[in-house]
Formats: sequence, C-alpha cells, structure tokens
Amino acid sequence: MPELPEVETVCRGLAPHLEGRRLVHVEARRPDLRWPLPVDFAQRLQGRTVVALRRRAKYLLAELEDGTVLIAHLGMSGRMLITEGKPPVLEKHDHIVLATDRDIWVRFNDARRFGAMDLTTLDALDAHKLLAGLGPEPLSNAFNGPALALALKGRRTPIKAALLDQHVVAGIGNIYACEALYRAGLSPRRQAYTVKGERAERLATAVKQVLAEAIEAGGSTLRDYRQADGELGYFQHAFKAYGRGGEACGNPGCGRPVLRLVQSGRSTFYCARCQR
Repeated sequence: MPELPEVETVCRGLAPHLEGRRLVHVEARRPDLRWPLPVDFAQRLQGRTVVALRRRAKYLLAELEDGTVLIAHLGMSGRMLITEGKPPVLEKHDHIVLATDRDIWVRFNDARRFGAMDLTTLDALDAHKLLAGLGPEPLSNAFNGPALALALKGRRTPIKAALLDQHVVAGIGNIYACEALYRAGLSPRRQAYTVKGERAERLATAVKQVLAEAIEAGGSTLRDYRQADGELGYFQHAFKAYGRGGEACGNPGCGRPVLRLVQSGRSTFYCARCQR
C-alpha cells in the first residue's frame, strides 16, 4: 500500500495540472469505492476551481474555491493517471474522471477498489473521521526527538508497532518503519517507552532522512504503484533492510544476515547485531 513518500510524489505530480484549474467535467462511474461516495459527489466538484492540492498523512486533499475539500486515499492499487488533450479511452477500472479547463484529464484507476474518496469542508477537515487524531507530519518541525519520546511515553508495545500507529506520527507504513529503525540502530522489538533521549533523536532523524530520500526517488514501486506521470518509483533499490531477509547486513564490519520476523501480521526486516 502506498506510504507517505508515494502519496507525496503523486501529490506533487498532480499539483501543476490541477491547482488554479476549474473542473469542467467530473464523472463518478460507480457509486462506491471502498465506501459509498457522497450521493452528490460529482455535482459538488464540477464547475469548481482547485485552489490547493496537498497531502495529510497518506491522504490527498484538494481544496476548492467554495471551501469544499476532496479527500482521496489511493488504497492498495489506486493510481492517478494524467492525459492531455482529447478525452481518453476509459478503462474498466477508471472509477473517477476529472477534466480541467486546460484539457487535462485525471483518472482514478483502482482495480481492487481499496481506495476511497469523500467530501468535507475546510472548516470540518480536521474533525473528519479519516483525519481526526492523526499525529504530526514526520517531515514537519513538529516532529522531532522530544515530541516522539513524549508520544511513546508509557507505551509497552514494540517500537515498530508504535511507528505504524498513525496517532504517534502520520503517514509512516511498514516499509519506511523498517528502514528508519535500521538506520537508527534500534531493534523493532524494543519496547516503545524505552525510546527516549538520544534514541528518540536518532529515530526521528532517521525517519526524516528515509522519507526525504524516498520522495526524491519518486517513492518505492511494489506491485501497482506508479507516479502521477506513469513513471515507476526507485527507492526500493536503496532499501537497507526491507525485503532483504537472508542477505548480508550492509553496515561496515557486520555482514550478518538480515532477519525477518512477523509483527502484527506484517513482515519486519532487521539486523540483530546492529539494531538493539
């Protein structure tokens, strides 16, 4: 499932084509995705101008001139496809179609329909059920060592699980939790409440570095993910831990095999020597 870097990459790819543009045609080709769409979904979007496109956690947010906000989640296989000029030939899994006054067509294609879209208003955005209670953005100034230590205080759960808790920090998923813990030298089994002081600082720094590098590389392509221009992401080639079970640890002087364990139903990859 796309994580923060993939969603950020898609957001940056869409923004030049949608921001400042009027939606002259909106079509919902089915009444639901993962959940039912609002009954007036297309009518509330059509004719409106997109004033801003941004990301919150793993969600795309399109703010319209009248205060309406479109919330979109890519799900497991969702893709935003951009074409220019004449109307594109629609495919079976093109569920939502947007067209701008510059003849830019954006199609939300989702074969598995685990994606989701909803409408709210700017005033009600923070209280929306999908966004309420989310933790700080990991790339923001609000996320640092002391803030992370405070969020982890008293949590008797593995640190890997805590990083996946969107109330602790927003947008981190399984891949980047593994990579950040590896860089920070922290075992995924370590109890979260013990990550404080210098450990918390190392982990917060590692999270920021991993996410920033992944965004620069266009995200990680695993199965269905594509950037908004159709290109693949490339950060998977820089993985230090994730998916490398059985391979030698890349840290100088180590060479022990990367191990795999299952935590909360998800694969975790780590080096037992370098991560304590």
